[in-house]
Amino acid sequence: MLYLLELMKNVIATSVLAILFGACASKTTEKKEPSEEKLEIPENVKAVFAKQFPDVKNVTWEKEGKNYEAVFSHNVTETSMIITPNGNIVETETEMDSSTLPEAILVYFDTNYKGYKIAEASKIIRNNGTINYEAEVNDKDFIFDSNGVLLEELN
Repeated sequence: MLYLLELMKNVIATSVLAILFGACASKTTEKKEPSEEKLEIPENVKAVFAKQFPDVKNVTWEKEGKNYEAVFSHNVTETSMIITPNGNIVETETEMDSSTLPEAILVYFDTNYKGYKIAEASKIIRNNGTINYEAEVNDKDFIFDSNGVLLEELN
């Protein structure tokens, strides 16, 4: 009798563990990572993008805060456009060769980061027509105005 009681305890304990383990395993498999979830782009946002770049077909959409960012290649140049949920363009950023940055920006880096290479450069056109430039040096992003005056340094 004692043997049967001990055997039943083991069976019950094993069953409880199996049920708990199965419940935990099903919970983890059901949960999707945010990157795996399909991003729904509002039709008005897609329409604004299509009006600006009607020939671009391969677009990757990402979320940038509350806004939507379209990343694409335009005339063999990496480009991105940020659009609000209301369909207003925030900015368009176009990759560029660092040697074509305004002279004042090149002088800034030559003076302050001598020996460092500009890893990436881009031209940013804001929705109000303001032009800024972004350059990455030593894993930092630098934002300049159209005259080459440093506006912001981002880590």
